[in-house]
Amino acid sequence: MQTNYDAIIIGAGASGSTAAILLAQAGWSVALIEKQDFPRRKVCGECIAASNLPLLDVLGIGDAFAAMAGAELRRVALLCGEQAVSAALPCSEDKSHPWGRALGREHLDVLLLQRAQAVKACVLQPCTAISLSGGAGNFRCSIAFDDRDEAMTLCAPVAIAAYGSWQPLPADRTCRAAERRASDLLAFKANFSNVRLDRGLLPVLSFRGGYGGMVVADHDTATVACCIRRDRLNACRRAFPGEQAGAVVEAYLRRECVGVQDALSRAARVGPWLAAGPVRPGVRLRRRCADAFLIGNAAGEAHPIIGEGISMAIQSAWLLCEELVRSRGVLGRGIDAQQCQRQIHQRYAAHWRAHFRPRMRLAALFAQAAMRPTITSSVLHLLRCAPGLLTYSARLSGKIQRLSNPAAFALLAPTLVQPAHRVVKTHLGA
Repeated sequence: MQTNYDAIIIGAGASGSTAAILLAQAGWSVALIEKQDFPRRKVCGECIAASNLPLLDVLGIGDAFAAMAGAELRRVALLCGEQAVSAALPCSEDKSHPWGRALGREHLDVLLLQRAQAVKACVLQPCTAISLSGGAGNFRCSIAFDDRDEAMTLCAPVAIAAYGSWQPLPADRTCRAAERRASDLLAFKANFSNVRLDRGLLPVLSFRGGYGGMVVADHDTATVACCIRRDRLNACRRAFPGEQAGAVVEAYLRRECVGVQDALSRAARVGPWLAAGPVRPGVRLRRRCADAFLIGNAAGEAHPIIGEGISMAIQSAWLLCEELVRSRGVLGRGIDAQQCQRQIHQRYAAHWRAHFRPRMRLAALFAQAAMRPTITSSVLHLLRCAPGLLTYSARLSGKIQRLSNPAAFALLAPTLVQPAHRVVKTHLGA
């Protein structure tokens, strides 16, 4: 088995697989490590904004995505208690991809992972990254396969962390505080069939202590996802004693939001409620860093109320890989590699912040308002008079904010003189 690579990527979700595809297409040898079997359901709103669809084309999964995804998302609604206001979603300037769509992560992640395999990325799955040591120019990643007792080490001059913000490597978990806070946001998600919800509508839910959303995705299956404060969830459990957390959340949403009750009045849940967290939105990408590059939620995340998680995952991988591929063959081992990677990180961090910080700040503002229905009710009165403000808010949240020229990335690959270093192949026994 090969143990030396140009890049090691930990996590094969939307950001990790995107990075693996882009680097492999540019001639890099890539190890993509994923601890879970695919397909797998994941706590995620599943909306993919129009700004990402040209990127999916360049990644090579655009047609497959279009064949599977739900209806074009053309309208947005704000639901709070018995009140509701709807408006048009902003249309992208790209006439070939004017509207976003929704696709379950169990499908999207498989499409991306299969594409990574097709462009010769080495996918190690199910495989756990135990620890990442070394530094720029000489990273060492200790891994363990589920079906083997022994661990092994992969080496690469470049390492990319693409795992979730609440999923640190095993070696780092003891460093994480076990503290529980009343303000922690816990994420929940369930799928339903036979839902009374317009295809192409994206409702945003406002309720005491949390916020959420609904959408009809692939196979006419609806997703209901939300974030709820820990203290509010505990209060709900007292109001609905004896129920599992997912059932408590569903009962609470039905009670607090008439739109949810109407949508689910004849629905049947498909599979169990999923839970994850705590979700702690914020920037984790430092301005100066000599460690692994961070993408996706590992770099930072916005409050999920704006549904930009997948966008930030794919686009952050794109921004980093543009910088890595432009560096051509200078990312070898040694002191020069460390300096080079620091410079790459500084450019990437600057682009990342310029691209994502505005929508993160807006998401935080929306989230704090949505968790306080008295504020949302006042906003709804204004939106009834001027529903275009809802459209404008969706535009500000990044729904149609695209990268400058995604098709240009394909032109970078032929300019790559050499991969980061010569690959050394080692064959190991089973």
